[in-house]
Order: sequence, then C-alpha cells, then structure tokens
Amino acid sequence: MNAAWGPEPLADGRFRFRLWAPDRQEVKLELRGGPAHSLVRDVDGWFACEAEAAPGARYRFWLDDEMVVADPASRAQDGGVHGWSVLTEVAPPDARDAAWKGRAWAEAVVMEVHAGVLGGFAGVAERLRDWADMGITAIELMPVAAFGGTRNWGYDGVLPYAVAESYGTPEELTALIDRAHELGLMVLLDVVYNHFGPDGNYLGAYASDFFDRQADTPWGGAVAVSREPVRRFFIDNALMWLRDYGFDGLRFDAVHAIRDSNFLDAMAREIRSSQPDRHIHLVLENESNDAARLMTGLYDAQWNDDFHNTLHVLLTGETEGYYAGFADDPTQRLARCLAEGFVYQGETPPGENAHPRGTPSAHLPATRFVSFLQNHDQTGNRAMGERLIHLTGTAKLRAATALLLLCPQIPLLFMGEEEGSRSPFLFFTDFHDDLADAVREGRRREFARFSAFADEEARRRIPDPNALETFEASRPVPGEDAEEWRSLYGSLLALRHERIVPRLVGTTGKGAEVLGEGAVCAEWRMGDGTELTIAINIGEEAVRFPDHGEPFFSLGQPGDPSSFAAFLA
Repeated sequence: MNAAWGPEPLADGRFRFRLWAPDRQEVKLELRGGPAHSLVRDVDGWFACEAEAAPGARYRFWLDDEMVVADPASRAQDGGVHGWSVLTEVAPPDARDAAWKGRAWAEAVVMEVHAGVLGGFAGVAERLRDWADMGITAIELMPVAAFGGTRNWGYDGVLPYAVAESYGTPEELTALIDRAHELGLMVLLDVVYNHFGPDGNYLGAYASDFFDRQADTPWGGAVAVSREPVRRFFIDNALMWLRDYGFDGLRFDAVHAIRDSNFLDAMAREIRSSQPDRHIHLVLENESNDAARLMTGLYDAQWNDDFHNTLHVLLTGETEGYYAGFADDPTQRLARCLAEGFVYQGETPPGENAHPRGTPSAHLPATRFVSFLQNHDQTGNRAMGERLIHLTGTAKLRAATALLLLCPQIPLLFMGEEEGSRSPFLFFTDFHDDLADAVREGRRREFARFSAFADEEARRRIPDPNALETFEASRPVPGEDAEEWRSLYGSLLALRHERIVPRLVGTTGKGAEVLGEGAVCAEWRMGDGTELTIAINIGEEAVRFPDHGEPFFSLGQPGDPSSFAAFLA
C-alpha cells in the first residue's frame, strides 16, 4: 500500500482513509452520525478503507474495539487532540494568488511571532501592515501544530498536520498567509520533526516502530525517520504547508536531534524539486554548527546561536548555563562571529560531557547565518522570561540593535522588541493533573543549578507554566517608549534595504579586530565589490574607532561606550 497518511479524496464524494497501525489487528473508521467501516490491513501494517464523506465530516479510528484515536494526519480537530478529526480541504495557493512567487532570501528581515499570544491567526493578520511598513519582509510563525490543551508555547505538538484550534481554522491560516502576500510579506513556519509533546500522542500505542527505541532526545523518544512510513509522515507534512497553505519556507527545529541526517537532506531535495518556480526558504536550527550542510544548496541558512550568546554575555554579564561557553573573552568571540559566522568551529565548549562543536565556516556567505538578539528559546527558556530590555542598558541595546540590522547576516526579531515591550515571554502550557505537576516541578528543578534559584523558595517564584496568568503575561504590550523604538527600527531597516540588501548576495567576511573590551571593528566584502565596515563599542571604556570617513549611520560619539558606526566604501 502507498505509504501516504491522511484522507485522500476520490470521485463521487468518497474518500480513502488510511492508518499505519502495525501493532494492531483491527481498525475501524467511525464517521460521526454514520456507520462504522472496517479497514483492511496489508502486510506492512497499513489499514485502509473507502467511505462516503464530505468536507466538514467528523471522524476517528477505533483500534481493536478498545481504544479510539484521532487521525495523526488530521488537518483539523473538533474538541482538541483527544477529540474528533475534521475532514478538511484547503484551496492551494495557485487557486488564490498565482502571481506571488515569494521574495529572495537576501531581502529577508524576519519577525518571529507566536500566534496564540497575539490573538490567533486573525490577531497576527491585524499586525501585518505595521510590520510591513516598518521594513519587515517575513514573519515566522512558531509551531501551529495541534497540542494538548488550549495554550502552549509551541513545541509540544502532537498532531503535526492539524492547526491548533485555539489559533483558528485552516481557512483563517490561509487568510493570514494571503494577506501577508498582498503586503509583500513572506510567511515562514517553524516545524518540529524531532519529537512529539507528552499529551495526545498515541502513535506509540499502535505503531511503536514510529519511534527508535535505541535513541532518545531531551524531549522523549526519537522518531524513527529511517523507516519509510515515518519518513513519509514528515516529508508529506512539510510539503503540505508549502503546497496547500502557501508558506514561503520552513524553519526545522533542532535538527541535531534527528538521528538520520540523510532523511533531512532527502526531505529538502523533495521540497526543492516540488516547488521549482517559487522562492522557498529552508532554515535550520542545528547545534552542531555543520558548515558543510549549508554548502549543499538545499538550505538557505542556519540560526546562529553563537551571535546571540556572545552578545548576550557582553550586554548582560551573564555567564551561567549555555552562556558559560561564551564567557571567556567574549569580545574576541564576537569578532570571530562577525567575520566568520560560527564562534565554535571544532572547539570544545567548557562544561560536563562537552564535545567538539562545529566546523570551519569563514568561507560561507554571510546570508547563510540568521542572527538575533532575542527569540522564543533565549527568552522563553529563562526562568522569568525577561527580555533584553530588562537586562541591559538602553544605549547598549540600541547599539546592538544597529549591529543586528545593518550587518550582512540575515536579521531575526522577536515580536515586541520592535516596540520596546517589557512583557516577559514565559514558558507556558495547559496540562492537567499529574502531567501538570511533573512539568511545573521539572521546570523548577531545571533552574536549581543557577545561583539565583539555588534555594527552594526562589524556585517557587518561577511562574507555573500551566497557570492562565503565565500565558496572559506573555502577550507583548508596547513599552512606554514604543515610538522611539519603532523609529529606530524603521530607520535602520530603511537603511538596510537601501544600502545593504542590493549588495548582499555573495557577501563574505574580510576580518574583524578587537578594539578593546566590548569593542569590535568588522569588515565584509559585499557582492558588488564595495566594503562594509561596522564598528561597535558596548564596553565600559572609550576606544578609538578606525577612520573610514563619514558613516552612513552612527549612534553616540565614535568610540565612546554604547556607540556604533557603519561605513560603505
């Protein structure tokens, strides 16, 4: 049987329903309000049947007459991940806007957003005009896959094909994407193909071979992507988002936790061959800093955690946790990051069980790296969810923002930072009973190794992930100085689109030098042969900036603490 998941429309109002359930002997399809249908099993453990049904019909599967489950490839749910699957048809983008082909990667300025805290897909759509006017060219939705409960920070999805009910319907998601395209905005989606959340994932109960019992991830059992049904489950999911909804690209979460790297490349090749006439962007999160993967032509870029971690140490002085690997001479690390991309290119970070990380990256174009000062991980993984605006001085943050938006790496912003939001972004879930207790207490134990939470009383102040107020507190509210921040971001992005983007393709680093503690000067050869020079000082002492003539943008007095200057020659 064809290893395809989910209902397939046939002629005359019929659908073919499938389920891979090799651990079960009998599977029945229940259509709400109609008769049950027995599915026929093949030798590979696939069950299938044909039945009359119409879009909007509710259905689910009975396993050996003892367990009822949703379709793991359901496009929508009624009653949550434990409820009924909804037979759904989505009009493909060529039936909605054939003219839109996307935008080149060099033009990307990405805003990462969480649909839930912004009021669902409709709430995100209401903000698109302001972001486009500011100079944002792409939004990246944190995962929208259905999860247990009504709120989740995004990485506990269990039905990857279904959009979360609390965010909206498939039709509302397509409306969001269509509106973004009308405004010239790309829409990227963060997808999680390395693990499932803990509430509502029943695959192990009827397809234990979906998981690799010899491997594990920090979030649970590793998915067995080397097996064809599992492989197709995720590849077809990726194709669905691009083909049926019209997303312009995907960000693959934590690919270092996917044990079969050949699967990742095979998926990327199939995506590329299936969408030959569109700008489709594929971005990795890869702790391994694998520069070779970024030279295959399959991927546009990788999130550069090294950029964030180095600047975070310089801006805040924090050196615990994963910042420990950037505490030693962070200024030199910043210089290397600007000139060569990765900080770790084969060295071993300090810490227990550490191992060499990364490969040489100086030969890579600057656009292979996505840089950021904040994102969902680096904010949401903090115990109290503080943003940088709480952790460093305004003048330093303005200088770092100028570096982010004018350096040749692709900039990513996190919703709210463009308007000076002081709202935290906390880790939030909607689990219940024993699972809620385990998640709450597990999170508090996680921070016991940090000095600020060494005693139990301090850990008790960490917000309960399952409390509604934790979610509500994470909605980004503009700061009192929002207009000043909007003006800064707007000015910098206008300069980026005018001075940087037209020269960006083919840009490579020339080198960088340390001017003093917290002060660096970096140079790039742009694609048109001009040279971009950026000098920044976020240290405490004045230094001398090299003389490169009149800057096209500057902050503060040259060389003083919290100063910045950018030159083109």
